Amino acid sequence: MQLSVVIVAHNEENRLASCLAHVAFADEIIVVCDKCIDRTEQIASDAGARTFTGSWMIEGERRNFALAQASGDWILEVDADEHVSAELASEIRKVIASSPYDYHQLLVDNYIGDRLVRYGWGASFGKPGYAGLFRHGVKHWGAQRVHPAVTFTGRKGFELRHRVRHYVDRNISDMIRRLDSYSTARAADLRDSGNIGSFSNNLRRMFSRFFKCYVRRKGYKEGGMGFMVAICAALFPMISYLKARYEDN
Repeated sequence: MQLSVVIVAHNEENRLASCLAHVAFADEIIVVCDKCIDRTEQIASDAGARTFTGSWMIEGERRNFALAQASGDWILEVDADEHVSAELASEIRKVIASSPYDYHQLLVDNYIGDRLVRYGWGASFGKPGYAGLFRHGVKHWGAQRVHPAVTFTGRKGFELRHRVRHYVDRNISDMIRRLDSYSTARAADLRDSGNIGSFSNNLRRMFSRFFKCYVRRKGYKEGGMGFMVAICAALFPMISYLKARYEDN
């Protein structure tokens, strides 16, 4: 079974080389450079990846374009800030050689700087896991700017044991900048949908999201970092709503 790795990148010259080194075990590497003005494409090309350039406003559309370029029987989808360990690489090879299923969930270890923050992620602000290993043609992204919906065909398989290492933020300031960027994109999606929601509903969501991340997903185990993750997750829908209502674009 042939394995393609697919990466969508935007100005990732500082992180892409390390990501590519950790997926060199694949038979093919696809890097789609979205609105890049740095050395991202050159770094990918120098590493032997097939590169494609373009400009997409919708995250789901650029991800679907990237998946369509792959030629492997199986696809591993990662981001430029993620690393695949040797143990996970070996496990992936074994899975695609024998799995009767069509897609598999990958667990994620999220890092803020050098600190592993394992608990509390979710509610649109960090991923504890994702279906990142799948047969060609099985996965399709929706037409949203941020956190696009995902649909699959076929049978869901077992969860892999080893984890993807995700260097999600350098520090708390990065977390806040990401919250601002994500909420701006989400506000545009809300305006396009014609239904931005209500203040009261999003106020309720603030409390439910905080409880989900800090209590149910045990963010309290991470101390202040877990509290910060829960706060950002809680604020995301409210800030998105307020931007959609009061900002022009």
